[in-house]
Amino acid sequence: MGRYWNTYTSFSQPAVEVLRRKAQESVRDAQKKGRDYEPVIPHRGSRQICESWWGQAWCANLEQYADYASRLERGRRYFRSGTVVDLKIRGGRVEARVQGSRKVPYKVDIRISPLSEEKCQEIIARCGRKIQTIDKLINGEFPDELRDLFTGENGLFPSPREISFNCSCPDWALMCKHVAAAMYGIGVRFDENPFYFFHLRGIDVDRFIDVALENKVESMLRNAEQPSERILRETDLTGLFGVL
Repeated sequence: MGRYWNTYTSFSQPAVEVLRRKAQESVRDAQKKGRDYEPVIPHRGSRQICESWWGQAWCANLEQYADYASRLERGRRYFRSGTVVDLKIRGGRVEARVQGSRKVPYKVDIRISPLSEEKCQEIIARCGRKIQTIDKLINGEFPDELRDLFTGENGLFPSPREISFNCSCPDWALMCKHVAAAMYGIGVRFDENPFYFFHLRGIDVDRFIDVALENKVESMLRNAEQPSERILRETDLTGLFGVL
């Protein structure tokens, strides 16, 4: 018996070679028209999509959510085919173009909720305990002492309710493969520049570092006049060196 509404829609899966060729053509066409495309280049010869801690942690956070599981595998395939022909990270937003079966790439828009002031202050407080921690962040490294703050329960990586997205493709799924490919592309952008994470979560990195350093200096000044256990008293010197 025929049905007026189709309860399931099937979309064809282009071959990897076809996707790569169309993606290359789209980049060339954009260059000819003077458009500023910034393709995300997959790491060749690597089983992992991302190489840095930042990128790998982003992907791990993404893959732990059951709501996305059915589409991520197809998204990985699309990403590895070089279909993310343009991806730009702005404050709390990602604008991307992902090559699909048609000639013109699909437009993908991803929005990430900014961090709350409470969470920002929590990072600043944790960073301010050690000058070395701030120095590592300035140099684009990830301090080991902050791992649980970022990836633990209620960490700083976004949850599904903090992520919204839209794609111009006809797939009405919760997350289409083009969005999934762009999400993996974000991880590779973190490989290139870890500070993109802060931009994506609405944090002004320069302001963040200034406040962390200011708080650290204030803490040092408050403790400046307090006696330290590491300072030897005269009686200690007598016992240590036998001085009379």
